[in-house]
Amino acid sequence: MNRESRERTGGTWPRALLIAGALALGAGALAWLVSIGTEWPGAASADAGQNAPGSPARTGPRVPASDDELELGMSAPFSGPSRGLGIDLYRGSKAYFDYINARGGVHGRKVVIRAYDDGYNPGPAIDNTVRLIEEDDVFLLFNYVGTPTTTRCLPLLKRDRDRSVFLFCPFTGAQPQRQAPYGEFVFNLRASYYQETAGLVDHFVRVGRTRIAVFYQIDAYGRNGWEGVRTALGRHGLKMTGEATYRRGTTFDASLKQQVEILRAGAPDAVVCVGSYAACAAFARDARDTGWDVPIANLSFVGSENLLALLREAGRANGTDYTRGLINSQVVPSYDDTSLPAVREYRELMGRYDPRVPAHLLTDDYQPVPHSFVSLEGFLNAKLLVAVLEKMGAPFERWRVRKAAESVRDLDLGIRVPVSFGPDRHQATERVYYTVVRNGKFEPMTDWEGWRK
Repeated sequence: MNRESRERTGGTWPRALLIAGALALGAGALAWLVSIGTEWPGAASADAGQNAPGSPARTGPRVPASDDELELGMSAPFSGPSRGLGIDLYRGSKAYFDYINARGGVHGRKVVIRAYDDGYNPGPAIDNTVRLIEEDDVFLLFNYVGTPTTTRCLPLLKRDRDRSVFLFCPFTGAQPQRQAPYGEFVFNLRASYYQETAGLVDHFVRVGRTRIAVFYQIDAYGRNGWEGVRTALGRHGLKMTGEATYRRGTTFDASLKQQVEILRAGAPDAVVCVGSYAACAAFARDARDTGWDVPIANLSFVGSENLLALLREAGRANGTDYTRGLINSQVVPSYDDTSLPAVREYRELMGRYDPRVPAHLLTDDYQPVPHSFVSLEGFLNAKLLVAVLEKMGAPFERWRVRKAAESVRDLDLGIRVPVSFGPDRHQATERVYYTVVRNGKFEPMTDWEGWRK
């Protein structure tokens, strides 16, 4: 039975009312950010999800899935300067779902992703979420990308808690989905930004680099990373030497020389960047163009391969190595580590199925790389979710998802790091990895002594 022929029950909530509720409740979701001065956009976009088909009807909580499929709702950037993140995350997950579906699905149900573009902007993300819950009646939300987008959608999950709609594996390490009042509705695979920033700061301090500055995106994501660095430095009795910001949506062709000058004036031993790949690549380019060779570290969200592609192309044009001195933290192992069963499986299935993003979501000829940390994370997200769904079994009713997920203990995804959930644990792993550029790509780094000051 397809979605169009399913019987639907219940009335329709006006989308504008739900969006207004999300914006109002969002103040609670990000109160911890407001207290340290984050920006607060005032309204949602009215034309979000322009690529998104959907029925105007609403389904009640007792009709959660069709007879032959389990539909997952995804809001992510498929356009704009951060589109590579949404595209790669989607492709990695789809490779595993294609594999599972070819084997008959999960207890006879095929797993499919209904994805909408939000351009990495909160307003469209809220609108997409309302559409996914109210009109599309997806079984659960999955693979959301970004802190400023995801955190603004969390109030919708609490508001409609009677529907038991959960969010699995968002591509963000922010705190709001890891703590009250929204943590109970979200299941995370990846480590948090606090853990990533703490790891970077601790390692820098151990090798004598105690003067640390921060370059960050001026929104919920950037402030979360900023707070993580500040807290980590505080544990060592240290403070930042400087901070500089940029606006979300900044492209690689923008000049960030002013930000470079601001941070350089504080004479830091290292810079931690909390941003997206286009802006962080532009910052690294401008830093090297001024002759500043300070180590520059990025968090996992940056999208290492997209960052590297921009810097290598610019380097070839200018005859400069813009990739020197880069350190990126990661929340999944290297996709080249074929000693790991999950990595071998990931590489084999990406090649076998060559997963593609639906054409209507793409606005240009973006060419994804064959393998990336982001697509590997999407692949592992899918493996984790399938394990939860297999454990839950029929009947597929949303209210049963939480109990099944919280019963996962020491699950082997094939990365030699057991993953677990529990009633008070909605983050499956805490592992952070570190990579540097060698031979034109990011490779694992285990020895920090080479960075000693």
